[in-house]
Amino acid sequence: MKKLLNTLYITSEDAYLSLNGECVVATINKMEKHMVPLHTLQSIVCFSYAGASPALMGKCAEKEIMLSFFSPFGKYLASSFGNTNGNVFLRHEQYRIADDVSRSLVYAKNFVFSKIYNARYFLLKFCRDYPKRIDIERVRTSAEQLKIFLSDAQKAQSVNTLRGIEGLAAVAYFDSFNEIILQNQEDFRFRNRSRRPPLDRTNALLSFAYTLLANDCAAALHGVGLDPYVGFMHAERSGRKSLALDLMEELRTVYADRFVVTLINNRIISVNDFDEQESGAVLLNDAGRRRFLTEWQKRKRETLVHPFLKEKVSWGLIPHIQAMLLARSVRQDLDQYPPFFWK
Repeated sequence: MKKLLNTLYITSEDAYLSLNGECVVATINKMEKHMVPLHTLQSIVCFSYAGASPALMGKCAEKEIMLSFFSPFGKYLASSFGNTNGNVFLRHEQYRIADDVSRSLVYAKNFVFSKIYNARYFLLKFCRDYPKRIDIERVRTSAEQLKIFLSDAQKAQSVNTLRGIEGLAAVAYFDSFNEIILQNQEDFRFRNRSRRPPLDRTNALLSFAYTLLANDCAAALHGVGLDPYVGFMHAERSGRKSLALDLMEELRTVYADRFVVTLINNRIISVNDFDEQESGAVLLNDAGRRRFLTEWQKRKRETLVHPFLKEKVSWGLIPHIQAMLLARSVRQDLDQYPPFFWK
């Protein structure tokens, strides 16, 4: 259990939530483990199959405390609200921002700036940690290009211009991505980013990681009451979770790319985990997906200190925390959205 700002996160999959007076109680294995006064909370996020008592749900509705349920693996299940649904006002403001080019540009700049910053930090970390095992000049060249794009992103006058800068930054970043693959270099050689379909094993891993991360971000946005389909940077398209794609930009490198590189460099994944299609597509097979998902869940349980909240949290909570901060900025509880900067 973790309380951050006015949100309570229940991360034990065996926890059952109930009401005791004016407090929420978390019971695990028939023992009361935690008790938190409801008046200190605006929302509760529960990753438990056991669920919550009707009495607690009723009290949360009475006090306008949003109660959101997820599976232990992060799949969004449902939310309960009060009689006056605050999400209506939150989403109205979200739609106003999306329709206002100047306001949406502010959010888009934060997403892109953080993405480029994290990509540059990731590359420079390999320069510091493995100076004799990589082509350090090539990686530093990419990092210097990203530094220029950071400045360009801050000066962008439109979302379209910003999208162009983000695309150029991605090219510069992936230009040296192969250098940070330190093991199984022949089996996982990376030449360039290929998406639909992925044309090599590394691209297959990246695509699967991005799909999982996008789903986690969409679930997190649902949980705080935002509409995952209406974004500030990615264009609206039928069935496209544009805001989830916005939110995941700052997490791509530090969450997905870093995870993929770890799988390869630690020899957790091998050539036997892939199938090659007649079309040229390379995809994870059933065994590969199982191995990938097992490691993905392990990574979610690892901890770090959140750069904005200065609190120790698990990686699995990062999309939920960023979604919470995004919702607070849309409500104007925060002056601006604080993107995730890896340190």
